[in-house]
Amino acid sequence: MNAESIKKASAVYFTLLKDKVIDENSEHFQTYFDPEVRQTVLLLADESGTYIIESPKRIQLVVQPTGSVFATNFTHMKEKHKQVETKKHFHLMSVVMMSFLAAIDRNQAAKIRTKREGISFYALERLVNDLIMNWESILKVKPAFGEEERIDMKEVVIMWKYMEVDTDDYAAKKANRRTRIGLIASCMRLLETEGLIVILDQEDIPKVIPKQELFERIEYLYHDYDRYELFKKLMTVEENEHAENPSN
Repeated sequence: MNAESIKKASAVYFTLLKDKVIDENSEHFQTYFDPEVRQTVLLLADESGTYIIESPKRIQLVVQPTGSVFATNFTHMKEKHKQVETKKHFHLMSVVMMSFLAAIDRNQAAKIRTKREGISFYALERLVNDLIMNWESILKVKPAFGEEERIDMKEVVIMWKYMEVDTDDYAAKKANRRTRIGLIASCMRLLETEGLIVILDQEDIPKVIPKQELFERIEYLYHDYDRYELFKKLMTVEENEHAENPSN
């Protein structure tokens, strides 16, 4: 491996660290696919606990959940994203974001429609509310629901239920993370910061448009994580799946 290849690989990797994505229009895109450069970039990624996602039109850099020098724990996330107040708040935000991912990670027709039309904050609020009310019903017959998955369902249900429901005046509430719409706005801004979605706010009807980068991350990365599939299943779990057997 010569010095020129190492220099090129370093340029590619540090561009990925800064921008997270390199698309086909970047000078680094073709450089990356030089065999020696690619091998070096992958080595740098592996040693630093990051992961390269390759797709036909772009490459992305993501942080591995464990063992990364760039891993961000809850404290670091709080410092970077001031809207994350407590771990309970973080858990509820995770449910909102997973509801969004589950809504867009469906069949191809649904993905095309979502990329074209997006999902409004109000539609997402209804999705999350239906999910959490369903979880509340399950908890009534199975109080330990969520413990096996290491999710504090009870706290999530309580926090969501006591958030302000009224969403008529979005302009007044979008900056208030203590309302449901404000919380959703905070969650979507996290994804927007990562360059994975576009938020449209036309005529006070906020809408989220997923970018291709998000669909690629779901396809090439998230589908390999059991935790993601477990969360996705929980997004659609029905009450009767957890009801006690009346014969017992």
